[in-house]
Amino acid sequence: MRFNPLSLALLSISKHLSESHGGSLRGGIKRSCGFPYFFAAMSTVSTEEDAFSAPTQPIPKSPQPLQVAKRLEKFKTTIFTQMSSLAIKHGAINLGQGFPNFDGPEFVKEAAIQAIKDGKNQYARGFGVSELNNAIAERFKKDAGLLVDPDKEVTVTCGCTEAIASTILGLINPGDEVILFAPFYDSYEATLSMAGANIKCVTLRPPDFAVPINELKSAISKNTRAILINTPHNPTGKMFTREELNLIASLCIENDVLVFSDEVYDKLAFEMDHISMASLPGMYERTVTMNSLGKTFSLTGWKIGWAIAPPHLTWGVRQAHSFLTFAISTPMQWAASVALRAPDSYYAELKRDYMAKKAILVEGLKAVGFKVFPSSGTYFVVVDHTPYGLENDVAFCEYLIKEVGVVAIPTSVFYLNPEDGKNLVRFTFCKDDETLKAAVKRLKEKLMRK
Repeated sequence: MRFNPLSLALLSISKHLSESHGGSLRGGIKRSCGFPYFFAAMSTVSTEEDAFSAPTQPIPKSPQPLQVAKRLEKFKTTIFTQMSSLAIKHGAINLGQGFPNFDGPEFVKEAAIQAIKDGKNQYARGFGVSELNNAIAERFKKDAGLLVDPDKEVTVTCGCTEAIASTILGLINPGDEVILFAPFYDSYEATLSMAGANIKCVTLRPPDFAVPINELKSAISKNTRAILINTPHNPTGKMFTREELNLIASLCIENDVLVFSDEVYDKLAFEMDHISMASLPGMYERTVTMNSLGKTFSLTGWKIGWAIAPPHLTWGVRQAHSFLTFAISTPMQWAASVALRAPDSYYAELKRDYMAKKAILVEGLKAVGFKVFPSSGTYFVVVDHTPYGLENDVAFCEYLIKEVGVVAIPTSVFYLNPEDGKNLVRFTFCKDDETLKAAVKRLKEKLMRK
């Protein structure tokens, strides 16, 4: 190693300090002021000089195998990422991933800007800004008829996906059984795998995707800890009926099973009223209700979600939440509190707008020749692609992107057994009218039978 004058001076100083403060520099925080610090400085200086004086040598690189924990080995890049990348590559209209291509309301964005200007920019309270917790509780009382304590029973999370993760990781033990209804949102399976849960599946089948109650009864065992439901349901657009929810509730009470209820599309209910599982008799004490701001206010990038549960379940949710994200964006929480206090007219207009968008897409898909299954909620519709002769849903979606210029999502990724979904694909209508009409035009030009 070569020493320049500055390096020698630093070494001399560090030696002096080490000799004169040897006793006080051993261990503890004081050690950082002695020899190791100056040795690090000396090393840095000489290395920088060498970098300029020595010829540059390329570092040999060899391909390394991708590394991932065993519990996540089966999960690849999400289908949404894959399809969105293909869409960009081929210039396709993206009716796959469920995010709007239009912006959220001005009054909510202005509230976020004002919060930033008002200095609300530091860490928030771990379980949520008080104004937002209060607004969530108020909205839940209005929608579900339940009075909850905003400080003890509401937890603000990083979108509903984190509410799902905190609920599962905070309340599910390795070996616990959790029942899913397939098809299901892909994060459910991945998060349950991280928790070490045993997953059981009850499949909802077209045309109406009704709950097969006898199959559900057979799936419940002494090891069943929870049932995870999603209503309105992604990807099918199904809404669980009151009769179905009552039957699920009675089985949960009878077998001492929890319910994790994902209700992010509650404001996108078109043909019947949304029913929150927690509102049914005897169910609040065993239900975690999960929701978010993004779908209702077209602000999916804000990632503001929440979990509502009785104190004995909130404890587990918050334990996981504290070590996943701890706290959520402070100014966005303040803006979310303004959003949730929007007048009822906002929600009525939202529903009208989406019903018009749904009509554009559904009528277009039917005209092209797809078999379109009923969608009572969400901003998704599922169709049978088999009339076009492709071997499965993935092949059809790839053909659709490359040859037609429209993106859909293959539903087989939403099943434990991909074969169950190979005949179905999902389209979304959370796009502006011009985009939807352009997509329908492409479908008619390329797919419509002469």
